[in-house]
Amino acid sequence: MAKETTQSLRVGAAYVRVSTDGQMDLSPESQLDSILSYAKTHNIVIPKENIFMESEGRSGKRAENRPQFQKMIATAKTKPKPFDCILVWKFSRFARNQDESTFYKGMLRKKLGIDVVSISEPVLDGMYGRLIEMIIEWQDEFYSYNLAQDVTRGMKSKASAGGYQCRPPLGYRIPYHKAAPEIVPEEAEIVRMIFDKYVNDKMSIYALTKYLNSLGLKTSQGKQFEKRSLEYILQNPAYAGIVRWNRTCSATNQIRDRSEWIFSDGHHPAIISKELFEQAADRYSSEYRPKNAKPVEITKHWLSGLLKCSCCGRTLSSCVRHRKNGSTHYTFQCYGYLKGKCRANHYVTEKDIVPAVKKALTDAVASGTIEYEVRRPVPAENTKELETITNLLQKLKQKEQRAKDAYMDGIDTLEEYKHNKILLAKERDSLEASLEQLRHSQTNEEMHTRDSRMIKNIRSVIDILNSDDFTMFQKNAALKSIVSKIVFNRETMHIDVYYYLAESPETRIK
Repeated sequence: MAKETTQSLRVGAAYVRVSTDGQMDLSPESQLDSILSYAKTHNIVIPKENIFMESEGRSGKRAENRPQFQKMIATAKTKPKPFDCILVWKFSRFARNQDESTFYKGMLRKKLGIDVVSISEPVLDGMYGRLIEMIIEWQDEFYSYNLAQDVTRGMKSKASAGGYQCRPPLGYRIPYHKAAPEIVPEEAEIVRMIFDKYVNDKMSIYALTKYLNSLGLKTSQGKQFEKRSLEYILQNPAYAGIVRWNRTCSATNQIRDRSEWIFSDGHHPAIISKELFEQAADRYSSEYRPKNAKPVEITKHWLSGLLKCSCCGRTLSSCVRHRKNGSTHYTFQCYGYLKGKCRANHYVTEKDIVPAVKKALTDAVASGTIEYEVRRPVPAENTKELETITNLLQKLKQKEQRAKDAYMDGIDTLEEYKHNKILLAKERDSLEASLEQLRHSQTNEEMHTRDSRMIKNIRSVIDILNSDDFTMFQKNAALKSIVSKIVFNRETMHIDVYYYLAESPETRIK
């Protein structure tokens, strides 16, 4: 068969980023213009929804700090594949961290079939081209590392002089770029109330969390208060007018040794007195006791992970309690209630909840009528092929619309649009012919009656739960093989069990 002489039309994406380091970047608009020009000459259509542009200067060292980059990666993972390649002005726009660059490019190229192309740094195909690309990335990372050292020295000097360089906490705002934080009066009142009730009223952090949330108060990020958010406030010297810098490592968020911290009197106004802050710090340090995490084997019950709060939907956490006689028993409570984020108390003991669950399983078997979800197995090979071709046709429909949009938006000329339509029409004819042939080869599949198997599975699980020959883990796994969740309502002491039946290829009649 003769090879196709014309290059097939591809759908692309554009990623645009400007650095925060003041280097000589093209403007975002200029980068995008260059990318669109390159796409035109290489038979690539880039629809508007595939243009990912960071709204402000963003460092390329950490992908998690680039929302548009994360959106682009998430879009790339969708099915059918939304685009065939990602165009950037330079490889350094994609990432300045070689480890992250290798990870994301490997995922895109090997798993998703999406190439990453630098329009201003052409490299050869094959291993030699990949080597050149890695050298370019290493140079970019080396430049970024040296720049970071210079920035760190500058930030250390500013912190020593009392300059504030962090995101302002609850109670403060930055009025303009490089300005010292100023007080937000209504938020400052919340901060004062927190310190007053913690120091003077001796409220616990847990009780204080519930109290703040009951009043409908929010954190600086507009979220409900949690234990950790109050701990951060109570330990933050900024509220006493003190600048603290270099407490955590920005890369890992790990707390550094206290000898590496920098403290200085800040230029911003204080919300509370230093005396009140020190009193709060003294109480916190005297009460706080770091606890080693308990092994999962100790705390896990066979109902763990399945019980859900009827009010907020969160999981009921299990807690093992030890009696004086040496025996143990379990209790369950809504995780949201423990964090002060759910108002409904769902505390229940093992003694009450276990018989209720076993009775529900037994009643389901006795009734013979059970509502359940059917979870089907992975399709057979011919079904996979049918699904693949169907997805390709759906993607082709999107390509046709994008080609039309590119023409309507003035990105492509009429001649280019006509040429793209011809290419897409040939692709559609080929896919539809394959689909028609595959459909004729398929046979109708008769489904086996499921109700009897569902009841049989429940009986088996009941036997396992009532037996002493199985561990908590084995019982938990058995119950999770037929139940997705158990919703518990403490007011009525009622539970709703959500069953499912996992089909296996062996249970399907051909």
